[in-house]
Amino acid sequence: MENWVIKNKKADFDRIVEECKVSEVLARCLVNKGLEKTEDINAFLNTDISNLHPPLLMKDMERACSILADKISSGEKIRIIGDYDVDGVISTYILYRTLTMLGAEVDYEIPDRMKDGYGININMVEAAYHEHIDTILTCDNGISAIEQVTLAKQYQMTVIVTDHHNLIQSEEGEYCVPCADAVINPKQADCAYPFDQLCGAVIAYKLSEAMLDSHEMEGKDTFLKELMSYAAIATVCDVMDLIGENRIIVKHGLELLKHTSNKGLLALMDISGVNKEQLNTFHLGFVIGPCLNASGRLDTARRGMELLLADSVSDAVRLAEEVRELNEIRKGMTVENVNKAVLQIETGDFVKDKVLVVYLEDCHESIAGIIAGRIKDRYNKPTLILTAAKDSIKGSGRSIEPYNMYEELSKCRDLFLKMGGHPMAAGFSLLPCDLESLRTTLNENSSLTEEMLIPKVTIDIHLPIGYVSEELINDLRRLEPFGKGNEKPLFAEKNLKIKSALIIGKKASGIRFRVENRHGREMEAIYFGDVVQFFEYIGNTYGSEEAEKLKTGRGIKTEISITYFPKMNEYNGYKTIQLMIQNYR
Repeated sequence: MENWVIKNKKADFDRIVEECKVSEVLARCLVNKGLEKTEDINAFLNTDISNLHPPLLMKDMERACSILADKISSGEKIRIIGDYDVDGVISTYILYRTLTMLGAEVDYEIPDRMKDGYGININMVEAAYHEHIDTILTCDNGISAIEQVTLAKQYQMTVIVTDHHNLIQSEEGEYCVPCADAVINPKQADCAYPFDQLCGAVIAYKLSEAMLDSHEMEGKDTFLKELMSYAAIATVCDVMDLIGENRIIVKHGLELLKHTSNKGLLALMDISGVNKEQLNTFHLGFVIGPCLNASGRLDTARRGMELLLADSVSDAVRLAEEVRELNEIRKGMTVENVNKAVLQIETGDFVKDKVLVVYLEDCHESIAGIIAGRIKDRYNKPTLILTAAKDSIKGSGRSIEPYNMYEELSKCRDLFLKMGGHPMAAGFSLLPCDLESLRTTLNENSSLTEEMLIPKVTIDIHLPIGYVSEELINDLRRLEPFGKGNEKPLFAEKNLKIKSALIIGKKASGIRFRVENRHGREMEAIYFGDVVQFFEYIGNTYGSEEAEKLKTGRGIKTEISITYFPKMNEYNGYKTIQLMIQNYR
C-alpha cells in the first residue's frame, strides 16, 4: 500500500493571489514548488526568451569563438566528437550545422557505445592526427578526458571542450580540467555563467549563438530558433531539471517543433503517430528520444545523426523507419529481460533483499539501466542489473530517494574495476567472482527501513472534483512544460462512486470511468496502468462480484479515492474534462 502525503505548505496565499494575479489553486501549486516570493513566482511564470543569459558569460566562450573563426578563415580541418545518446547526437548536429553554415571544413565522429565507450578516446585522437585534423571540438563530453586531450596537444592539435558533466577530482580533492585551448562548461568554479544545469546540446547552442553573433546573414534569427528547438529535445531527453533557462528553452522549443521543417523529425513524428499540434514533453522524452537513443544502443548513433541531416523525404522516411524499428526491438528486449529479472527475484533467495542485485548474463548491456529503472519502480527498491562483458561483469543501477546509490557503492569500491554515478544512478564493472560479495555487502550495510521501502505519493492539494473546470485547467497550463524538477501538480479526491467502467486501448491498457462525488457532480476519469491489478484490487477489497460487475461496464456500490491531474479532451469539436488517474485506493 502506498503512503499518500499532502504537502500542505504554509504561505500568505492571499498576498500571492493579489500580487501575482493567480488563482488560489495555482498559488498553492507554486508554493509547493518552493516559490513564495513575488519576484520568484513572476520569474517562473515569465518564460520570455529575452530572459536567457548571454552566452559570452561562460568561461572561454569568447576564446573558443575566436579560435574557431581563425580556423574557418584559414581552412583548417575541424572534427566534432560527440556522444551516442540523444544529447550527444543533437549537440553534434547543432555544431555541425552551425560550422557548415559558417563555411568551415568540418566533419564529425560519434563513438560506438560497445566498441568505444563514452566520449572521446585515445583511438579517436590517434585517428584525427593521422587524418590531419587540426582542431578537435568535443560536445557533451571531454571534461574528464585529461589523458586524451593531453595526447592531442602533444600532437600539436587545437582542442576545444564543450561539456556539462561534473569535473573529476584528484585524490587530493582538487578539480581537474583538461589542458585544452578552451574549456566551456558552466560547472567550472571560475565560470561566471548564472545557471549551470544545462545539457550538452544547450551549451552547443550557446556556442553557436556566440559564433553567429558576429556574422550578419539572412535568416540568422530563424536558424537560431531552429537550433533551440533541437536543444529542447536534448534537455528533456537528458532529464535536466525544467527550471530557469531549461524551462524557457523547452517551452519555446516545443512551439517551434510544432512547425519544424526538419524532414527527419517530421518523418519520425509521422510514423510514431505524434500529433504535432499536441506536442509536449512526453513525446520528446518517450517517443522521439527513445527512437534516437535506440540507434546508439543497438546499432550506431550515426544513424540518428543521419536522420536529422536527411535532405530528402524518402531518406527521412527510410531512416525514421529504421530507428523506430530499432526502438521496437529495444522495447521487446526490455520486456523480455524485465520478466527474467522478476522471475529471478520472485523465485530466488533474495526476494526480501532491500537492495536488488540481479545478474542477467545475456542481457544487452545498453539496456541494463532501463531494466534497473523498471525493476526499481516495481519493487520500490534500489536495483542493480548486471550483464556479462568481456572478462568482467558490467552493471547499471537505479535508486530510490532515501538511498544514495553513489555513496553506498563507494563504500565497497574495492569490489569494482570501474565505478561512477550520482545519488540516483550508477554504472560500474567488476569481476564475476565478486558478484555475490557485492550483493551481500550492499544488503548487510543497508540502512533502509521497511518504511523507506513503502512508495510515497506526494499530493499537492486535496481538490474536490467540483472545483475542476476548463478555466482551472487553462490556469494550470501556466506551469508547463512539465518534467523533472517541474512535475505536474497532483490532486486528490476521496469517496468517489464509480458509475461505470470500460476497458480501453488496443492492448487493454486503460480504463475509462464515469465517477460521481457526494454532491452529484459526475466526471470522466481515465486510468492507464496495470488493468489486471486494478480489478484484482477491487475483487480483493470489495468482492469478486463487484469486480465482475465493473468489468462488464456496470457501476458498483463501493467508493474509491484517487490522485489525479485534470485535462481537456478535444474530439470531433467537442471538449470534455477528464481526470487522469495516477493512483487509487
